[in-house]
Amino acid sequence: MSPLHVDETEAQFEHRWWELMNQMKARFGKKPDLNALLLLIGVQELGQGAGPFTKEQKQDLMHIATCRLFSLSGYYALDRVDEEGWPHYTLVRPVPFANLKEQERMLKWHILEYFEAFMKDE
Repeated sequence: MSPLHVDETEAQFEHRWWELMNQMKARFGKKPDLNALLLLIGVQELGQGAGPFTKEQKQDLMHIATCRLFSLSGYYALDRVDEEGWPHYTLVRPVPFANLKEQERMLKWHILEYFEAFMKDE
């Protein structure tokens, strides 16, 4: 897989997405939904292993993932890591979404970018 494909068609984007989903299924035994991917990225960014985490911590991990993903396009920046090792992000500029579908597409696009870089390093 190559880095971001800004000129790709919707069909190419969907193909890359399903390719990633199939890789996740091969690795974890089932295809994850968007929330599971955000949780996985949050756990990876925290770097403290797979848990266990409380419901509130899982929500925080998904927030970390969202901030990390949107930092790829300059909407958030890592501000600091607290004494417990949790990263904190600052909003740099508003994230421009007209609707939830656009937000989901941008998240998916950045998830692809994130995992392409992550898998390249393996």
